[in-house]
This record gives sequence, C-alpha cells and structure tokens, in this order.
Amino acid sequence: MLARTAENLYWLARYIERTDYVSRLLQVAGRVGETHFGQDDADGSEWHSTIVAAGCESSFYAKHDVATETHVTRFLIADMDNPSSILSCLETARRNARTVRTAFTADMWDAVNGTWLGLRAFDLANLPRSQVPAFLDWTKERAGLFQGAYTNSMLRQDAFYFTRLGSMLERADNTARILDVKYHILLPRPDDVGGVLDYYQWAALLRVVSALRAYHAIYPGRIQADRVAELLVLKPELPRSLVYCFQHVSRTLELISDGPKQSQAHRVAGSLYAEMRYARTEDIFAQGLHEFLTDVIERTESLGELIAEAYSF
Repeated sequence: MLARTAENLYWLARYIERTDYVSRLLQVAGRVGETHFGQDDADGSEWHSTIVAAGCESSFYAKHDVATETHVTRFLIADMDNPSSILSCLETARRNARTVRTAFTADMWDAVNGTWLGLRAFDLANLPRSQVPAFLDWTKERAGLFQGAYTNSMLRQDAFYFTRLGSMLERADNTARILDVKYHILLPRPDDVGGVLDYYQWAALLRVVSALRAYHAIYPGRIQADRVAELLVLKPELPRSLVYCFQHVSRTLELISDGPKQSQAHRVAGSLYAEMRYARTEDIFAQGLHEFLTDVIERTESLGELIAEAYSF
C-alpha cells in the first residue's frame, strides 16, 4: 500500500473518532454544569476544562478571554480556525476520503459523504443552545455509522488495519483526556467528595461515554471514583478502555508489519499495552490519576509520531 493511501485512511479514522469525542466532551461539560445545584459557577471551570481536554487551550484563549458555554461550544463545533472542531474534522475527513475513495468500501463513502451532506440541516454558525444536544447526538450517530461501516465491510488487509489503527489510537487519547477532565479539573469540593454532587458528576461522565450500564453490570452499589477509573483504564471488556484500545493498537501494528523486524512504534505500543494489562488500580491512584493520565496522553502523542515516522506519513 502507498504511504499516502495509508496516511489518508489513518487520519480519516482519527478525525471521525475525534468528532465523536468532541461531541461527548461537550456533553460532559453540559451535564456536569447541570449538577452544580445552585453553586457559584461564575468561573466556568467545566468549560475551561473542556478546552484543556480538547487540546485547544492556547488557540482558544488567543481568540477569547473567558471560557463560557457559548464561546466553548462554538469553538469546538464550528470554528474553522480550530482543526479539532467538529466542522473542521468532518471537512478534513471527507477530503481524505475523496483522496482514497477507491481504497475503501461504498458503505464507508456513504457514511462520510452522507454526514457531510447532513451538515446542511444545521446552521452551525448560529446554532441555538436548544439545538446543541440534538446536533451532538447526531454527530455521535454518524461517527458510529462510519465505525460500523468500516468494521463490517472492509477486507482484513492493510487498508482496514490502518483505518483501525487510527481509530483505536485516537480513542485511547480521548478516553484518557475525558477521564482527566472529571477527576482532576472538575473534582468536587472536598466536603462533597462521595456526596450527591460527586455521584451525579461521575454518572454524567459514564452516561456520556456509554458506560453507565456497563459500570452497573460489573460493580454493585454506588458509583465510586476508583471503580470508574478502573473501568475506563483497565477493563478489557469495555471498548473505550485504555487497555482495550492499546491492545488493538499493538495487535494492529503487528498485522501491518510484513516481517519479524519491529519498529520503535511496535515497541512503544506493546509497552503501553503491557502496562495497562498488568496495572492495578491502587498503584494508579498512589501515583496520582491525573499524573498517570497525563503520562498516557503524552506517550500516545509520541506513539502517533512514531507511527508516522515508521510508515512515512
């Protein structure tokens, strides 16, 4: 496979996965904001943390002085100066798809192009607050349609592997970021840890990442921070957990390799997977969950650079 084709498939999958993540991130902020129960939230902490988790802090504050709901929502949905906005991601994904249209299936093209055409139903530049939840749900549905299309229609060859690689690497990065938002930046006041506010914030996070029912299926009783972290980091049964994502990244890199020689990307991916597979929740919390997640985010970014180097992206 040509390096250019592999690169476009890889980034096509990453940008589609990113639209799903940004949608979920905004939903987390919205749901958490609803749980302040009369607290003074003038500092807009959940919206600031959303920008941080999206990796857009410097570019956002270059344009806005304060992280308000309106500014953050518009910046992450429709600002074309932000390469991680939903609109920017979908435009880039469609451009990549057009470039390598012959390398994937008709179902995949219909999912990508249909999403682009469906954007016309929304006036994103002036999207009313009341329509934001519906748009975010629609974006998640379209991302799920693409994921189903490539999973169910592609031959298990290099085109599929590079698509899968991009999707899983992006998802790992996103899971670490979205968990870090709740635990580190939006941690409740000390007198409410374990209380009603804490419970509803964790429930909001689990609901938005489609893991609330999974949590209750595995853990009895109330929602607890250490158990949420364990679910999203260490449980291979959950398709958004870090261990699940890095398992597939490592395995996919092995399948792409055409010989016994391994690149540095193979080794780093294998190391990340091994660490997640054998890690213990108590050790993670002893280190500090925020510190652990920050390390994962940085190493995931480095892994992406190593993959680009290994395959001449």
